[in-house]
Amino acid sequence: MKHRKTCKSLRLKSKDNYQFIIEGPIPKHTLEECELDSKLTAFRPSDQQKKALLKVADLDESRIIVARDGHLIIGYAIFLYPDPLERWSEIELDNLLELGAIEVSSDYRGYQIAKHLLKVAMMDETMEDYIIITTEYYWHWDLRGTGLSIWEYRDVMEKVMKTGGLEWYATDDPEICSHPANCLMARIGKRVTPDAIHEFNRVRFKHKYML
Repeated sequence: MKHRKTCKSLRLKSKDNYQFIIEGPIPKHTLEECELDSKLTAFRPSDQQKKALLKVADLDESRIIVARDGHLIIGYAIFLYPDPLERWSEIELDNLLELGAIEVSSDYRGYQIAKHLLKVAMMDETMEDYIIITTEYYWHWDLRGTGLSIWEYRDVMEKVMKTGGLEWYATDDPEICSHPANCLMARIGKRVTPDAIHEFNRVRFKHKYML
C-alpha cells in the first residue's frame, strides 16, 4: 500500500490571544527545524523524544501531527503500525494504524490542543482508507499532573478521541481487560473493505466464547 499524505493545517487562536498552528502529517525536515518544548517528557526527556520522533518520521507509514507556538512544538500525535509485540500487528493489515502517542506540554493545557491534533489528523481525506486504533491504559495517564481520578481522566480521554472519530470497541485483549478503565477505541474509514474489517474484528476477539 502506498501511504499518501496530504499536510493539513489549522490556525488556533485562544481567548487570551495565544496563536498556535496545528499541522500534519509533517515531513521530517519540518520536524528537524523545530524545537520540542521542554515539558514534553511523558516518554523520555524532550531532546531524546525529538530524536525518537525523527526516527518515526523515517517510517513510510508514519504520520506526525504537531502543534506549534512559532518554531516550538508544544504537542504532537503519532500514527504508525502497531508494535510487532502487540496482537494488533498479527493480522498484518497495511491500512491499520495505531495512535502511538499523543502528548501536550503541561504549559499549554487548557487550549484543547489534543482535540485539534486529532481534528487535523482526520482532515486528510486519505484517512478514510485506514482503520485507526488506540489502546488506552490507565497506568499511562498523567493522573498526578492533572489531579484527575482514573474515571475523570478516562472521560476526558474518551471525549478527546471522539473528536477524531474514534469510538469504543469491545475486545478480549488481556491487558485491556485487566482494568475496567482501560479500553480499545477505533475509527474505521469509509473506504475500508469488508475483508479488512473482518480481520480487525477477528483479532479483537481471540476466544470464540466472546463472540
